[in-house]
Amino acid sequence: MTAYLEGVMSPAERARFDEHLQGCRGCRTYLEQMRQTVQVLGTVPDGAITPAIQDELLGLFRNWKAGAK
Repeated sequence: MTAYLEGVMSPAERARFDEHLQGCRGCRTYLEQMRQTVQVLGTVPDGAITPAIQDELLGLFRNWKAGAK
């Protein structure tokens, strides 16, 4: 998803991914969630998140990601 959103996929990879998205509702939903997350986080001013909150968020993400395996 990140490579897709950042536009760094090769044209062949992007075409294959676009084709997959047409038939996969779950991936389309996840892609939209990622777009919204990027949009919202882009509006958070620098320094608005304290180091403690940032550490907590990163810890939550790591724990979530570890549990998803």
